[in-house]
Amino acid sequence: MVPDVGSETGLSVEALMLQAVDALQNDDSGRAEQALQCVLKDQPHHADAIHFLGVLRHQQGRMDEALALLMQAIEAAPGSPGMRVNLGNVLYESGLALEAITAYQAAVGLDPGSGQPWCNLGTVFMTLGRAPEASHAWEQATALAPVNAEAWYGLSRARIELGQIHQGLMANSRAISLWPRNLLAREQVLRALVMLGENDEAAKLYREWLAQEPDNPVALHQMAAIDPLAHDTPARASDAYIETVFNSFAPQFEAKLQGLAYRAPELVANALLAHLGNVLAALDIADLGCGTGLCGPGLRPMARHLVGCDLSTGMLMQARRRSLYDALYKVELVSFLSQEPRSFDVVACADTLCYFGALDGVASAAASALREDGCFVFTVEALEPEFSDYRLQPTGRYAHSREHIERVLQAAGFAATLCAPDVLRQEAGQPVAGWVVTAAMSARGSPQASRADR
Repeated sequence: MVPDVGSETGLSVEALMLQAVDALQNDDSGRAEQALQCVLKDQPHHADAIHFLGVLRHQQGRMDEALALLMQAIEAAPGSPGMRVNLGNVLYESGLALEAITAYQAAVGLDPGSGQPWCNLGTVFMTLGRAPEASHAWEQATALAPVNAEAWYGLSRARIELGQIHQGLMANSRAISLWPRNLLAREQVLRALVMLGENDEAAKLYREWLAQEPDNPVALHQMAAIDPLAHDTPARASDAYIETVFNSFAPQFEAKLQGLAYRAPELVANALLAHLGNVLAALDIADLGCGTGLCGPGLRPMARHLVGCDLSTGMLMQARRRSLYDALYKVELVSFLSQEPRSFDVVACADTLCYFGALDGVASAAASALREDGCFVFTVEALEPEFSDYRLQPTGRYAHSREHIERVLQAAGFAATLCAPDVLRQEAGQPVAGWVVTAAMSARGSPQASRADR
């Protein structure tokens, strides 16, 4: 009898599949690829191998291939609820939320006793702004899987969104008891309370958090944001705060932005193109606070060399999967610029300087990193004129006045500045007003001439 083995490794197909799953769980794509390809060489129609190869392609950011493989696996094994769940995950992260709902609902039909498809449905409904349906989905998930902390956390968000504050806080307490060190279980619910104007309740919960973790950078920063009279306002968000928050958000970051009509990367790319006279060029560009690389598609056509920097390893891992950057660095942006004198034609920054108060240091560092005809393009949230130069908002982000922006850029040596008002995204159904700033080192091709908004 011929044994069921991988011809090159001598391992059984079962052993190879176990090896592949272990490699996927440990983010070892090379080992997973080798094991799965070995199985498929012997058994080209092995449904689980095709399925997990789709999961691997998803992890690698190759979404089209992932979708095709998962559909192929489902065709081979139509009764598998797990394959439907993973298909829904890829559809959701590909921006196909409605199709993801269909996949998760199919998984529920195949396995009514599983809470995970219901939990994932709640996430998609919440992203789409359908809080009643999200609440129902998470209620089903918690009933089927009472120890699922993620479902309790989601239920707390939905109930607070629906104005059911007490029920939401009870669900959040359950989530925290099951998931005590998880940032999302606390921070997003507290943000939801702040957005609803429940600052006193939020402050109480932040104090409880700080009593448990006195040095927690997220709790310290957000407490200062909602209770500025009781705490010194920090000059900027700490590196620890930024790294902690964005590492926790990285896997779901882009999916969360789908419901916010997020425009900052597009606005930065369009501002740069307008500055260049709508002519594509071969430029050396630095993308500051690049995150998952959302600016990459807009900047790459204008770049000879495109680099990004960010403090979050999780975000950089997502950016690397886009294969748009020539280099990515884990470093704070002012430090990065200070080490790159006269290295760039363009320094771009979308929705990152909202974590800085005074912009003097950023402006000086950007000027030092730019060449003679270079430009600095960025977005910040707008502060009304009657306030000061900048203000830490209850959201934990800073807003800046036009006067402060123009003054620090002029002091740093920029010859001309265009500060154009625009909407950066939606938040709680309301537009977030911002400035799209183009600052030129040289007066040649000055953006000042096109300034019609004064």
